[in-house]
Amino acid sequence: MFFHTVLFEIKPKEVLDYRRDSKMWARHAKQAKGFINYFTMRRSDASNQYASVYQWRTKKDHERFMHKLHDWLVSQSKAKVKVLGYYQLQTIDRVRNGSA
Repeated sequence: MFFHTVLFEIKPKEVLDYRRDSKMWARHAKQAKGFINYFTMRRSDASNQYASVYQWRTKKDHERFMHKLHDWLVSQSKAKVKVLGYYQLQTIDRVRNGSA
């Protein structure tokens, strides 16, 4: 599995718009080949920092989605955010809770 994470700094007055924007991005990602999950997360150890985390079957699936829709989705987004970093993560090991 492949995870794409974007870390943002967002002023408190922009958080509601950011969450709406995130749901819009997730709606479009949900229709894309290879999409598995989306999470909006808040950093618990830092003020005003949020992360958008996408889970894909492969990096290629993520890249296809970004190539096709990234610029358009950015143009549709309303929140003013500062990107702090992009993280591309590949699963190495996985342990799940529950029955086998």
